Amino acid sequence: MQRTMLKAKLHRVTVTQSELGYEGSCAIDEDLLDAADIHEYQQIDIYNVNNGNRFTTYAIRGQRGSGMISVNGAAARKAQVGDILIIAIYASYTEAELETFEPRLVYVDANNRIKRQGFRIPLQSV
Repeated sequence: MQRTMLKAKLHRVTVTQSELGYEGSCAIDEDLLDAADIHEYQQIDIYNVNNGNRFTTYAIRGQRGSGMISVNGAAARKAQVGDILIIAIYASYTEAELETFEPRLVYVDANNRIKRQGFRIPLQSV
């Protein structure tokens, strides 16, 4: 049996751009992609803390070190500059893989700079 589990998340990133005219996707600072092990063109789920919108798109590389989170195309109707997002990816794991499974969690500051990384959700954050 396989179970779909949270593989990684970028927690409470701030939208820096919203580009309705762009073809689609979400551009994410390459440092954040690396930290969360998100690959370019990988499917991502986005949860908008400000308005409750939840949507699926794919990641593209943003300029490394820029703090960029740009929601593009039709998804730009679901997030605006300044909104707080949670960006998550999921993967399927076997029961054997789950014995050592831990999600990769990336926490950022107000400028989308990494302030902490972890593999367990701290109880005080729940």
